[in-house]
Amino acid sequence: MSKSKSHLYTLISGITGGLLLVCLSHSVSLSQSLSPTNNDSVSGINIFQAFILGMVQGLTEFIPISSTAHLKAIPVALGWGDPGVTFTAIIQLGSIVAVLWYFWEDLSNLGTGVVKAVKEKDYQTQEFKIITGILIGTIPIIILGLSLKIFVPDLDNSPFRSLNTIAIASIFMALLLGIAEKVSNNKRNFEDLLSKDGILIGLAQSLALIPGVSRSGSTITSGLFLNLERATAARFSFLLGIPAISLAGLVELKEMFVSTSNNIGFIPLTVGLISSGIFSYLSIAWLIRYLQRKNTWVFVWYRLVFGIVILIAINNG
Repeated sequence: MSKSKSHLYTLISGITGGLLLVCLSHSVSLSQSLSPTNNDSVSGINIFQAFILGMVQGLTEFIPISSTAHLKAIPVALGWGDPGVTFTAIIQLGSIVAVLWYFWEDLSNLGTGVVKAVKEKDYQTQEFKIITGILIGTIPIIILGLSLKIFVPDLDNSPFRSLNTIAIASIFMALLLGIAEKVSNNKRNFEDLLSKDGILIGLAQSLALIPGVSRSGSTITSGLFLNLERATAARFSFLLGIPAISLAGLVELKEMFVSTSNNIGFIPLTVGLISSGIFSYLSIAWLIRYLQRKNTWVFVWYRLVFGIVILIAINNG
């Protein structure tokens, strides 16, 4: 079996196994989980729920369908409640480990190239331009993210994280990705990346603060508008996400340790991180290979259906 087929088989197996586990959990514990306030943040996360949430995070963080949306919608649908911003952000650190693991050679080459460029004062090298673009492109999401934490009280339960917001954002981004797929010529590869690409894609990345937009979705979409190859857009999206996701996860991890009101256990958090890391690696490997051969229309249609289903569910109470 080829490596790409092996990755795909493993990913499909993981999804199938995860769905079976979700169904089992739903049938065993739904009656205990449901409550009149099941849209509020969860009061506690057990080991099984942490594994499932880590799996959902890993499978959706890098595929352009919004991990935040799925981490909100799936546990609410199962009666577990919203896991909240803190748990969601922390288990994203597992996804960062997966990115570092998968792209270690690329990151090493970029780091070596930047050090050489600085020593030789040659700031026109591709490595220096890419790193500069990543660093500058991270600034918008940091500023907007901090502003949200400061100016939006009780962010977990605010309308900003509502299912209505998620549904509308998912549908809007589906349409935008469809347009990008239509107009892009997909001619620019990784060697053609410039600092301005990082800045423009970084601005698009800041839209991912809206639940349902998807960080990878917004960055891959903007990459297509910049005429990048699909696999190149995805690859750069993953690298661009390293600083932003790491900072968000570390900030929430720090706040969890200093807070006296959090009730996330160490073991469930660890299980969520490990699950997130494993499934993130599988989804990265699968998506890179998928986009080398196919277009993004499957994600466009999935996002449309996902958003419409949520709106229908909300309308039906």
